[in-house]
Amino acid sequence: MGIRTGDQYIRGLKSRQPEIWLQGKKVTKVCEEAVFRQPIHEIAKLYDMQHDEKYQAKITHICQETGERVNNAFLVAKTPEELQAKRAIYEAYAEATFGLMGRTPDFLNIVLTSLYSNASFLEKYNPQWAENVKNYYKYVRDQDLFLTHAIINPQNDRSKSSHEQNDVYTHLGAVEETPEGLIVRGAKMLATLAPITDEVIIYSFPGFKPGDERYALAFAIPIDTPGLRIICREPMQDGNRSVYDHPLASRFEEMDAVLVFNDVLVPWERLFLYNNVEAANLLYPKTGIGQQPAHQTGVRGLLKLQFATEVAMRLADSIGVDVYPNVQNILGELAQSLESIRALLRTAELEYETLPSGELMPGYVQLETIRGLLPKLYPRAIEVIQIIGAGGLLMSPTDSDMEHSELAADMEKYYAGRDGISGTDRVRLFKLAWDLCGEAFGQRLLQYERYYTGDPVRKLAIFYNNYKKSHACTMVDDALSVFAAKSASQREQVL
Repeated sequence: MGIRTGDQYIRGLKSRQPEIWLQGKKVTKVCEEAVFRQPIHEIAKLYDMQHDEKYQAKITHICQETGERVNNAFLVAKTPEELQAKRAIYEAYAEATFGLMGRTPDFLNIVLTSLYSNASFLEKYNPQWAENVKNYYKYVRDQDLFLTHAIINPQNDRSKSSHEQNDVYTHLGAVEETPEGLIVRGAKMLATLAPITDEVIIYSFPGFKPGDERYALAFAIPIDTPGLRIICREPMQDGNRSVYDHPLASRFEEMDAVLVFNDVLVPWERLFLYNNVEAANLLYPKTGIGQQPAHQTGVRGLLKLQFATEVAMRLADSIGVDVYPNVQNILGELAQSLESIRALLRTAELEYETLPSGELMPGYVQLETIRGLLPKLYPRAIEVIQIIGAGGLLMSPTDSDMEHSELAADMEKYYAGRDGISGTDRVRLFKLAWDLCGEAFGQRLLQYERYYTGDPVRKLAIFYNNYKKSHACTMVDDALSVFAAKSASQREQVL
């Protein structure tokens, strides 16, 4: 089939009946549920971009195997030009959502593409796993499906490994083998956008210990597989708030969920890894499923930081405070942060690594540096918006107030900004800023950026250890060589 339209995506959602729980009730018609309506519409627009003449040539390509047009997220880049073609899809989707939706369809399709292109790793453990990954990649590519994933265990007792929990099936694990497939039970999180996706792919971060064999799993199943329960977090908005009063929260809410597997059957052909701690621990470093998606998250993070920086700049300009050196200083700080991430991305693309398969992978050091910086830089950008907006962020009237004839004069007189900024313009700008920096929606975005790649302390420690291994500190050796020269000179004098 190749690239889908937004309408085809929505029809796919309507054709399924996953078990979705939201605020104590079971959702039976996901497309009609208020909380999901607008996010579904935003995802549908991304699918429609594939058919738009403005974007199609940049974000899709003709698949050599099928002759169909497919998304660039499925491209195995073997030239710098193809690497840029992948960047194009990341940019297009991030720009369309202001970088605020972290799990757009391109993200997990990149993960799957990386598994596919490095399936030789799985082949060493079980040739059938590798074959299953290759077939699944082709299926998702050709049907243009939208995936969610759940790769974190519930936060029960983090001091214990999975097999040491009070209930052996607190964390998702294998129960028994059957002729049809593997039965699994337990829970995984944090499945972003799960209620409005087509399928879920399961895998895990490294960290398995002896005894954790039953939890060493990787597989993919349809989101409406019997026994799979989706328990949504509390919504950040109710789906009925005005787009004009909440221009971001009303459109880009990404629902997160815990997935509970109640003796779910995973067909053997959908199983990618099972009962092998070593393979599970090496899956990330050996298949690129951490590094390749870091390219997408880096581009998305850049656009998100750019959006926050622009909001801060426009906010300061609207009330004339950017004439003050202290405000210019913090805005300059944001601008330099933004340009630092942009430069790191470009360098990562130039200093790529060529894998044995011939696939290009953007530079590890640069991408991991971005992953280390964004959890600090984005919260700082939000803080700057809060500082600049100050009490004005708390005083915005509603759009209905702005349009009421009895209040119109007051709205324009008392809510106007500097010369040239009307009351309507300033209020709408401050509403947008509050959505980003003050609303529950914006705070979820903040928490997401802090932890989207895992524990930042652990990640930075891993980065340092890898950096240390690859850097011999030869400059220090060169500086210390003066002592060797001194000893040689002394020996010559004695002779």
